[in-house]
Amino acid sequence: MAPFYVKNQSKMGSCSSSSTFTTTTAMMILLLLFCSLIDPASSVDLSLCPTTQNSGKWEMLLSIGISAMHMQLIPTGQVVIFDRTDSGRSNLSLPDGQCRYDLTNKALQVDCTAHSALYDPVSNTARPLTVQTDTWCSSGSLRPDGTLIQTGGFGDGERKVRTFTPCGRFGSCDWVELNEGLHVRRWYSSNQILSDGRVIILGGRSTFTYEFFPKANADEKAVYLNFLRETRDPMEENNLYPFLHLLPDGNLFVFANRRSILFDYNKNKILKEFPEIPGTDKRNYPSTGSSVLLPLRLNGIQSGAAAVAAEVMICGGSPAGAYNMSHRQRIFVAASTSCGRIRLTDPSPEWTMEEMPVRRVMGDMILLPNGEVLIVNGALNGTAGWEDAIDAIKNPVLYRPDEADPKKRFDVLRPTETPRMYHSTAILLPDGRILVGGSNPHVRYNFKAYPYPTELSLEAFYPPYLGQQHALFRPSILSVEAAEQSVSYGQQFSINFVLKVYWPQCHGGISVALIAPSFTTHSFGMNQRLLFLEVGKVEHLSLLAYKVTVAAPPTATVAPPGFYMLSVVHSGIPSQSLWVRVH
Repeated sequence: MAPFYVKNQSKMGSCSSSSTFTTTTAMMILLLLFCSLIDPASSVDLSLCPTTQNSGKWEMLLSIGISAMHMQLIPTGQVVIFDRTDSGRSNLSLPDGQCRYDLTNKALQVDCTAHSALYDPVSNTARPLTVQTDTWCSSGSLRPDGTLIQTGGFGDGERKVRTFTPCGRFGSCDWVELNEGLHVRRWYSSNQILSDGRVIILGGRSTFTYEFFPKANADEKAVYLNFLRETRDPMEENNLYPFLHLLPDGNLFVFANRRSILFDYNKNKILKEFPEIPGTDKRNYPSTGSSVLLPLRLNGIQSGAAAVAAEVMICGGSPAGAYNMSHRQRIFVAASTSCGRIRLTDPSPEWTMEEMPVRRVMGDMILLPNGEVLIVNGALNGTAGWEDAIDAIKNPVLYRPDEADPKKRFDVLRPTETPRMYHSTAILLPDGRILVGGSNPHVRYNFKAYPYPTELSLEAFYPPYLGQQHALFRPSILSVEAAEQSVSYGQQFSINFVLKVYWPQCHGGISVALIAPSFTTHSFGMNQRLLFLEVGKVEHLSLLAYKVTVAAPPTATVAPPGFYMLSVVHSGIPSQSLWVRVH
């Protein structure tokens, strides 16, 4: 039987994406049979293609007892969440009477409550985890084997390296603190997984160096990078949690304050300095904006017909001096309205500026499986810091990078009822939802503060592509034809999936996305990465079954080794993801 097409809305209205579909089996069968009679050679009226022109929805999940300052999705589908150990007593007890003893802890010297949890989105449950040293404003990355490497923090945790190794949904794994530590203190630093599986840890408060984990040898020291000193504002810093993105050529994009460089970390050499982002707004903590490496498209790469283009987008932040005004004078200036895009692989890269429909500081930018970008959380005025922002912004914004008309790229979506201010986070889940948590703009846990108490809840945002009107156009993956769902660089492999209605002319038909899960804190998704693989062919196997053949990423610089979420995207509507390992 031929793939299903839609030709004309006046004749085939029941097949349009704007129609309301019943959920009964009988109606579904009639619809499929009706659509299957359409001539596959006919052209499709593109106005009938599925669209994501709706505002999404929110769902409150549960209180996990801690505030989600840091989040990392791991390959079991669970989420490791943690806060800091000196924020006071949480609402989640440690098991079996366990307690943490710390005479330097200004909040509690004996604390029998947890400050980390393992959350399972499938069962909507959480269990406590134990961290022994302070993880306040730290950083992290997934190693190629799926182990979370977590680095730095404050006080007794400032040079610590901790690991969390997944052990399945019903295991009892917990944090392990390593004897091997960091060479220097790392507080507000950023991490990036590299092509050889190492992690680079760069920057931090009054720290102008970078180092690697694991170290090549016990004597390996941190390496000085003057760019970090040059970009530090003496009174505000504004270069903390620098934005790091590994580029397809193997070099590192480093952005701090308003400046950015192309950096060869192996040779400790700045290869190029890019133009400053236009305007006077600062972009890094405490003038906290957010940054993503826009989706990498690999079509033509295997044949050598094209190079991998790389483009970075940075949104939001605060004007120069905003932190001092909010922190010392209690004057909360308006956040930035601007986003900048720069195509780093152009011969002479330049910033292209755009205006968001709503200004924002402390927003989280999340790459969605269909290539769109979601911006969520944050405030309209002020900066990051203790009680240094006001006017929570509750509406997410959707950005479409490939939309030709700049006026149509942004959409304001449905608001949440829960303000998410300083120390809030958001990550993509395998089912396509966005997990949102955290918000504690106070020195200690404060559940009575108004209007922004310490927030212990998790909620989920359903992006527009998860709307019920898209159910017929959403693929469902049956299997990945690769041994143990593991693929080697450049390998051809196939994905079998089910699709009720196939419209190949809409939005590029079938694409396949690989998404690296991010370590998210302070509005930056470290290691966040999305690749659209090179698609060979799509085969129609039976009534609803299809097979798509794709090529794995060509090199480890394009896709660092490790676990990725794989999603089949049809006409802009993504499937639930499966985990694959790239090596």
